[in-house]
Amino acid sequence: MALSLSAAGAAPRPAPAPLPPVRPPEFARPQLPAAPPPAPERGHQIVVEPSSETANPAGSACLRALASVPGNRVRPAEPKSVSSADPACQITDAVTVEALAVRKADGPGEVAFNPPVTIGCDMARTLADWLDGSLEPLVRGHFGKELSRLRVGGGYECRRRNRQSAGPVSEHATGRALDIFAFTVGEPKAGGFDVVVEKHDGLAQGRFVQAVRHSACGAFSTSLGPGSDAAHANHLHVDIQARRSASTRFCQ
Repeated sequence: MALSLSAAGAAPRPAPAPLPPVRPPEFARPQLPAAPPPAPERGHQIVVEPSSETANPAGSACLRALASVPGNRVRPAEPKSVSSADPACQITDAVTVEALAVRKADGPGEVAFNPPVTIGCDMARTLADWLDGSLEPLVRGHFGKELSRLRVGGGYECRRRNRQSAGPVSEHATGRALDIFAFTVGEPKAGGFDVVVEKHDGLAQGRFVQAVRHSACGAFSTSLGPGSDAAHANHLHVDIQARRSASTRFCQ
């Protein structure tokens, strides 16, 4: 290693290392975007203008993601349908779901909601994943047909749990819950039929409903159906109630 002397009689020290080669133009560092300008000031108070997503729920990232999938028929909910004087009944990013897309045996398809239901967009997104990844394959595996629609109820509704006069609000009051009463397998005009949650017909339908309940336990925070209590004797209730741990499930 080459040495150099800084002054007469001084101890030798290493020569400076050579500089690295010049970075090729094709590997130039990307230019960072300029910082946004500060919010305008009015007097001594800084005023932050609302973003387009806050001011216009129709532009939310969740709704845009759902609307971009062919077969999803989802629209912003009418404001009057989700307004409530009760401060406990607050729904975020409310949407009305008419149908959600699924991958069927012969290509893209959809599952209709009868009637259309109003829920939070996060709940709609969870339902979309469950329908496509679990429910539609279960219908095809058990019956050799496709799922065409869900008979549903109890989307957003400002009320207490189990319709009690007091106590905690239901997850329906936040738009994070849905009640499913029946599954329509195939098209009614082409030999289709309903599998009713409360009273299914035969062993094959009973096994299907049981499989659906098991899959719902993994997809949702809460899954309640016949046998859990009197309030859920005729339907399957699913919700995405926030819990301390994302892996916590309540399944009956």
